[in-house]
Amino acid sequence: MTNQNLPNRWFLAAGGVLMQLALGAVYAWSVFRDPLIKAFGWSISDVTLTFSISILVLGFASFLGGLWMSRVGPRTVGVTAGICYGLGVALASLSGGQLWLLYLTYGVLGGLGLGLGYIVPVATLVKWFPDRRGFITGLAVAGFGAGALITAPVAASLIQRVGVMPTLAILGVVYLIMVVAGASIMRNPPSGWAPAGWQPSAKNQAQRAIRDYTLPDALGTWQWYVLWAILFLNVTAGISIISQAAPMAKEITGVPALVAAGMVGIISIANGLGRLLWAWFSDAVGRRNVFLIMFLLQAALFFLLPSQHEFAILTGLAFIILSCYGGGFGTMPAFATDYFGPKSIGSIYGLMLTAWGFAGLFGPLLIARMREVTGSYSGALTVIAWVMLISTLLPVVVHGPRPAGQPVRVS
Repeated sequence: MTNQNLPNRWFLAAGGVLMQLALGAVYAWSVFRDPLIKAFGWSISDVTLTFSISILVLGFASFLGGLWMSRVGPRTVGVTAGICYGLGVALASLSGGQLWLLYLTYGVLGGLGLGLGYIVPVATLVKWFPDRRGFITGLAVAGFGAGALITAPVAASLIQRVGVMPTLAILGVVYLIMVVAGASIMRNPPSGWAPAGWQPSAKNQAQRAIRDYTLPDALGTWQWYVLWAILFLNVTAGISIISQAAPMAKEITGVPALVAAGMVGIISIANGLGRLLWAWFSDAVGRRNVFLIMFLLQAALFFLLPSQHEFAILTGLAFIILSCYGGGFGTMPAFATDYFGPKSIGSIYGLMLTAWGFAGLFGPLLIARMREVTGSYSGALTVIAWVMLISTLLPVVVHGPRPAGQPVRVS
């Protein structure tokens, strides 16, 4: 098939961003926390668990989506994702005071749609852009990080006007339409396709996989597990902030609820920008160096957070942390593709996203539980700071898989 018969790859990238904008609205969950507590008398941990379940399911559903894509292609998986996610959010409006139903709809069904949908643009676009691997994986997930930027103020306004449950119903329908529309144009390039006239540079060749690994091959290397741990630790830090952003800002700085909800939107910008900019930066300095810088930076900022009582300063520090959080998602698909090749990256990286799922369960519940026990966020933020500092060891020691007798490759 000639390039003239293929779709414009940037058009496909736009479809992927549209999907991720809707899927990334899950990061605005903290806006729903207090209204749900007020309406039904649930605890902070009760409501936070909804978000954690959705992220946990997302991780495993991404793996299933990656495997399924290899059989039916990205379009079918993406459309199914939109239906599951949209229905999950919409049906959550019927949960009333039944917490288990909220977990089942928003958490399980919505999380299934999130995972199936998330892997589609990531695994598809990396095949269309071998010349911009870091940049395109960052762009592919930038929309996910920015989704809450739109959703947080819209949801907060709708909650005040029509109530929390009708807001879920309205947003669920909108999400379904957006994801299905973006997924409808997704397709893989022909085998071996490359942009006209492009040849990988010597630097590109040095940091990329010597061969394409299958999923069992990748799981037979220790590097896969180190990359999983790097992603888990980076997600744990950032998602702790995301899950408690609005109430944390209100408690530490004393700002009104609507202003605190604005912080959710502001840090969502960082989440989206970080996915693009850190991933783009990794093309220049290497994936390992980017994660080392991000871990060191987050360690310093988490130590500073508890002592900040000015809303602008607190938001600024959280902005940088969330850029690192997003940067992990932007950089890791390219990191994994460098080490294991693009052919089976849907299943290889899809399974790696279980790290996101476990971190989504662990991080938010850790900070919520410590807040309930201690009465403040200070202790949890300090613990996370130490975790980030220790995490710097992982990008230092990891290197690309290599056959026996071959020199170590770094990236």
